[in-house]
Amino acid sequence: MNILITGNLGYVGPSVIKQLRSTYPSARLVGLDVGFFAHCLTGVDVYPDVLLSEQWYGDVRNIHADMLRNFDAVVHLAAISNDPMGKTFEKVTDEINCQSSVRLAKLAKEAGVKSYVFASSCSVYGFAEGGPRQEEDALNPLTAYAKSKIGTEEGVKSLADNAFTVTCLRFATACGFSARTRLDLVLNDFVAGAVSTGEISILSDGTPWRPLIHVDDMALAIDWAVARSARQGGEFLSINAGSDEWNYQVKDLAAAVAQVVPGTRVSINPDAVPDKRSYQVSFAKFRELAPHHQPRVTLVAAVEGLKNGLQKMRFNDADFRTSGFIRLVVLKGHMADKRVNDDLYWV
Repeated sequence: MNILITGNLGYVGPSVIKQLRSTYPSARLVGLDVGFFAHCLTGVDVYPDVLLSEQWYGDVRNIHADMLRNFDAVVHLAAISNDPMGKTFEKVTDEINCQSSVRLAKLAKEAGVKSYVFASSCSVYGFAEGGPRQEEDALNPLTAYAKSKIGTEEGVKSLADNAFTVTCLRFATACGFSARTRLDLVLNDFVAGAVSTGEISILSDGTPWRPLIHVDDMALAIDWAVARSARQGGEFLSINAGSDEWNYQVKDLAAAVAQVVPGTRVSINPDAVPDKRSYQVSFAKFRELAPHHQPRVTLVAAVEGLKNGLQKMRFNDADFRTSGFIRLVVLKGHMADKRVNDDLYWV
């Protein structure tokens, strides 16, 4: 098995590499990453990417077909990875997250790749009332990030056939400690606040719904998708990846963190402008098609893992929202130092 993993030097990549190496101990695993966040290591004693066979450095916008020859599968993680970055770099988000993702799938098919796995997002549901969203329900992408994800799903659908299986995993919101931990995610932010200051400040009224998934369970879903056959959902499949038990209101996430980190104070802003992103998601189809790759990490375990990981690092930065744990801050730092231009190319 030969597998190319794009965006492997980000938050999710270390878990994906570890999972795939466990499943395919003799595989050729190759990482491809532009390297913006390669230095953002957290709490590791060993470089997490040593499990790769090779590491390539490059921009997904510049991939050519010859690079994809002899691979059985492409796992496509590379992206401008959240709403704040998408808002700041709207044009580039479309170029990288959508246009390049569709182009990559076309090139992969031309090169004889058999499986294309795309990291999509449940954020495509945007604001959704009336119960958990299923895959067939109407979409309501509210941000450049969400629009780029559904644009890619639509762009790659026609490529799927009996020789090229396409799987779009609509992931719940990521969380958990990683070898490259980000704190610009709701649960991670809450744990960081509790550990560093003893306080959690909810920047909304706490009522929006969010489905969550641990990064290790994202890797488990990707492991399933890499080997998925057309008998498991069809040649093309867009599927919600997560667990029904992990649909939480934001205030409940804060309460869970406060239980694990004693003495934590939680403040809610009742006068906040309503958060338009609120949705519950049904993961029934994923449960049916991937019974042996269901999420295994509990909410309490995820919080404990974050707390222990941050405390091991002696994390105490009360201003972490302006630190290198925030991906937009890292990108702006590269730009301020003239390492990266406005189109997010290395200078």
